[in-house]
Amino acid sequence: MEITCNRCHHTVQAENCYCPKCGLPQLVYSAEDGTPSPQAESWPEAVRDASSIDWKFGMRAALLLAIPAGFLSSDMSPFSGILGMIWVAAAAAWAVVLYLRSQRPAWITIGAGARIGLVTGLMAAWLAFAITGGWFFVERVMFHQSSEIDGLWRKGVMEGEEMTRQLMAQWGFPNTPQTKERELWMLTPEGHAGYQTFGKAFSCLFLVLSATAGGALGARLLARSRRPEI
Repeated sequence: MEITCNRCHHTVQAENCYCPKCGLPQLVYSAEDGTPSPQAESWPEAVRDASSIDWKFGMRAALLLAIPAGFLSSDMSPFSGILGMIWVAAAAAWAVVLYLRSQRPAWITIGAGARIGLVTGLMAAWLAFAITGGWFFVERVMFHQSSEIDGLWRKGVMEGEEMTRQLMAQWGFPNTPQTKERELWMLTPEGHAGYQTFGKAFSCLFLVLSATAGGALGARLLARSRRPEI
């Protein structure tokens, strides 16, 4: 006897408790002589849907791993930058592991793992952004390093704009007044703050994407060992 999954309509054998494609638990009762089907007799206990997440435990696992990942991904850490993406991806994958250990479901889908990773990445990215902004404020105000910071920024802007003008001249593009206006705007406090804010926000976006991928990968790697035999 063959049945179809209520979610994805994939063919499921009568003796299987799970859909082999999406993992949805299957439970069928037979109306013949009031006798339950073999599938109902073999059903041991209620099993959580593999694509659902108990966010009480999911948020706890995500927060536990997002805090150290956020610190390591901030500019206050010497291990930020590209390594920050690795930290948050590993934290998201480990959050999936902690969730599975706390809940002990048979397995979770890649989509569920990606959602746990997304939440972990959002919290880690927000924390990294807040720590970076706070650290910049401490350096400028409490440590009185505003002149050194502005000097390095001014030097970097002028060198970058000079390189841009040289490349445009080599490619045959004329220097326009907008080029000078952009340089002058970036040298203002507003331009400096805007550029740094946009740059950190862009970096946080990559952190979130890395965490989402890490959560999906963690669920995928654990699926083979946790998934029940069908």
